[in-house]
Amino acid sequence: PNPNLFFLRVSFGGLVHLLSCQMASISLRPPPSASYSASSSSSLFSCRAFASPSFFRNDHPRIFASNAVIKCDMSDPLKSPNGKPTVPIINEQTLPKFLDSKPLENMVSRKLTKLRLFSGSANPSLSQEIAWCMGLELGKINIKRFADGEIYVQLQESVRGCDVYLVQPTCTPANENLMELLVMIDACRRASAKTITAVIPYFGYARADRKAKPFVGLELKYVNQSSQTQGRESIAAKLVANLITEAGAHRVVACDLHSGQSMGYFDIPVDPVRCQSVILDYLASKKIASNDLVVVSPDVGGVARARAFAKKLSDAPLAIVDKRRHGHNVAEVMNLIGDVKGKVAIMVDDMIDTAGTISKGAALLHQEGARDVYACCTHAVLSPPAIERLSGGLFQEVIVTNTIPLKEKNDFPQLTVLSVANLLGETIWRVHGDCSVSSIFL
Repeated sequence: PNPNLFFLRVSFGGLVHLLSCQMASISLRPPPSASYSASSSSSLFSCRAFASPSFFRNDHPRIFASNAVIKCDMSDPLKSPNGKPTVPIINEQTLPKFLDSKPLENMVSRKLTKLRLFSGSANPSLSQEIAWCMGLELGKINIKRFADGEIYVQLQESVRGCDVYLVQPTCTPANENLMELLVMIDACRRASAKTITAVIPYFGYARADRKAKPFVGLELKYVNQSSQTQGRESIAAKLVANLITEAGAHRVVACDLHSGQSMGYFDIPVDPVRCQSVILDYLASKKIASNDLVVVSPDVGGVARARAFAKKLSDAPLAIVDKRRHGHNVAEVMNLIGDVKGKVAIMVDDMIDTAGTISKGAALLHQEGARDVYACCTHAVLSPPAIERLSGGLFQEVIVTNTIPLKEKNDFPQLTVLSVANLLGETIWRVHGDCSVSSIFL
């Protein structure tokens, strides 16, 4: 063996990692592209910030051993009804066959990297996709529930001195998945992991990020009982951030937090992943004339998000739906600020829960003369009766991502699910290689 041989990997940021290894002389070449795309702008694994929809850019290739050949079983391909890209729907925790390909373990030798990727039970399909995009194999972990509901986690491989990444959204059931994440972090800490990064595609409790403003200057008889007690509530987002930090996490990677201030609740670094680039890439494939577009914020609180989205979407005009909320999950649309007559309205939000806000906003847009209405969000929570509202004919298409697993019962014809696996995979590589993450979204 030649002791002076080095394994090279060139990251997107131009950083060259030199990892010494004891191995025979081999030739190096970049791996074949591993993406599935109907078009260059509507790829499941595309990101607007990349020059190519493929995960491996040609101008800064990662270099792998010559025997690193991707062989995927395509007998169970991705669904593409009506030409729309969708990701597989989770049905009893099953995975499509091409994501379970064993030869992928040869893409990046586990002996040549200290990166370890583990999946919780909340969204195993997304975790497997991320591993597939990164050329890694998911780490072996045993997660089970005892008869009384307690969670048991055991790592089935060594992580001593490794940089561990735990993929676990805190979606429904939120408390179960959150507790599972905390136990996973604790297991890695006690197994002497060098660093622990919690990759949280959907951060539950993010909406409980402040105390609601009390009504000032109104007579008591005009304020309902719920409004009188608005100041006496918890800020659960901060509590959850403390739990994750105290459990032993060193860093958090989160997709489209409900509000920017949530990052400040953590006493550890937080890398925000903006999934709007995936949705923008898909909308670009529809070739809608820029002068026909208008971006709509479903409420006043989402104006900044909608403005940023509109700026990247050919600097489209902005409209705002003004609503007044009378209670949790209950919304009442009041009026529309802006012109949507004869235009294609793109409603943008970070999540869709019961779809009350966005569906009433869509009804108002149709009343004001909008030609078509599209709903775009990152997190498809879809609590009842969201499916009935979204599939009722108000929307031309509902575009979401797979940060939350989609159950088969929640599927409907207008729904399009885009994958953020490539985006998260590149973010993990950059964090691991100490490269810039924000430059992905420039």
